[in-house]
Amino acid sequence: MKMILLRKFRVLILMVFLIACSMHIMIDLLPKLERHGNSGCSCSHTPSEEPQSWGKQGWPNKHTLRILQDFSNEPSSNVSSHSLERIPATGDKTQALRRLEHYGQRGDKKRQFIQDATLAKSIPVKGSRLSALYEHPLYKRSLPPLTNEDTLFNVNTDIRFDPKAAEDQEWNTEGNVDEFSPTGELTADSYPNWLRFHIGINRYELYSRHNPVIDALLKDLVTQRITSVAMKSGGTQLKLIMTFQNYGQALFKPMKQTREQETPPDFFYFSDFERHNAEIAAFHLDRILDFRRVPPVAGRLVNMTKEIRDVTRDKKLWRTFFISPANNVCFYGECSYYCSTEHALCGKPDQIEGSLAAFLPDLALAKRKTWRNPWRRSYHKRKKAEWEVDPDYCEEVKQTPPYDSGTRLLDIMDMTVFDFLMGNMDRHHYETFEKFGNETFIIHLDNDNFHTSSHSHDEMSILVPLTQCCRVRKSTHLRLQLLAKEEYKLSTLMAESLVRDRLSPILIQPHLKAMDRRLRQVLNVLSECIEKEGYTYVVEDDLQGDQGTDHTHTSPQRR
Repeated sequence: MKMILLRKFRVLILMVFLIACSMHIMIDLLPKLERHGNSGCSCSHTPSEEPQSWGKQGWPNKHTLRILQDFSNEPSSNVSSHSLERIPATGDKTQALRRLEHYGQRGDKKRQFIQDATLAKSIPVKGSRLSALYEHPLYKRSLPPLTNEDTLFNVNTDIRFDPKAAEDQEWNTEGNVDEFSPTGELTADSYPNWLRFHIGINRYELYSRHNPVIDALLKDLVTQRITSVAMKSGGTQLKLIMTFQNYGQALFKPMKQTREQETPPDFFYFSDFERHNAEIAAFHLDRILDFRRVPPVAGRLVNMTKEIRDVTRDKKLWRTFFISPANNVCFYGECSYYCSTEHALCGKPDQIEGSLAAFLPDLALAKRKTWRNPWRRSYHKRKKAEWEVDPDYCEEVKQTPPYDSGTRLLDIMDMTVFDFLMGNMDRHHYETFEKFGNETFIIHLDNDNFHTSSHSHDEMSILVPLTQCCRVRKSTHLRLQLLAKEEYKLSTLMAESLVRDRLSPILIQPHLKAMDRRLRQVLNVLSECIEKEGYTYVVEDDLQGDQGTDHTHTSPQRR
């Protein structure tokens, strides 16, 4: 009798174990199964309908109870995400090259119509101050002829790719075949806009002044279907990597604060929220200043259910979605700061604003070098950086490579002006393309601190590099003087440029006016430099912006 009971008990234990394993397998497969169902929250749904539709999908009951708890005290809530969807490793150049060639094989008819519409829209409008600015001689200086050493990629435009030669044919079965299947042979002109943007990068600029591909790429960032989403590993706040139907990728920064919200005066610069509208405004400002060192950025209204939750394979991201008491879809992801239920990102009911910044070329194809900003802040509550206590700090910088020769120091001055106009105190590092060595421009990345302080406050410490070194490009100085004139007023030009974005208005009027005031502050500092140094002109001709016109240096003359 005891043996029979023991056998029954063993069978019962085995059955419980098998049931538990089956449940775990079903939970792991749930995200994949959801993508094939009609589970998304459409715009036509009311907030009250959303919880019911999610309940029908079989959302794990255990998880439903846990997502409303406070995880801010758990160690795992402060660990950077290690995404399941990674871009190719830096050393895997073969895989990246295969990926790049494979992307070039795709023919997207729809993209061609989008590009044509964008080109028609970009025709200069009569009476446009922005068009008049770009017609000014200061914005028409040409670059010298580019050699193979001056371009990031050397592309043979005569090469034609056979779409059937691709090793991975999975894309042929995705989505609408008629929409995505290529027809005939494709040339470089038929590449997706993101790839054409990459091909156009050279030693002097990310993109040319009047390159129609940039406007078409901005359109793609807003209209292309999102096929996958993953959390970006590293960083202090949540950012998402979004991949589009044409294999382009962009960095998504969701809306965390409204246009009117400002940083409390007691907050440190390194603990502030990242702002999506700051990234958008920074791209437009960089373009107006004629730097062209910020990758294209566009605003987009994203459906958190259909375009994030339903397409992600990142389980860590997927598990943080929940329904708020107000029946809005929310998620918080994983990052070092502000990734908890208290700082969850919630839609209305599932729509959320965000900025999408186009990716630069893969590191396996175009390596970039990261440099520590000489005027980097201490990022400490009590300590000060060396430049804050040493008024002669610039003399030391000027004797240190790469600032002792070439144009790098002038690039830092350009970046200083750019950051001061934005109110950005968080410029700790910058990057350059390794191929071009030290004779190239600085890439202006991570510009999410636009006007983080009060719009009535000008953070003069941002201008310390300019006040200590008293150097600036002649072309930069002339453009700043031009933008201070009434007919080319910076705030007016910014307003006209920003109105084209899908999320317009991007900046409120007080912030636009603050840029005019800060521009005058920059010109005042340069005037003080002239008086202090006893020179009639304390500027230098650059080796980039004035290419093709004048390669001589302005010789300062004593009064």
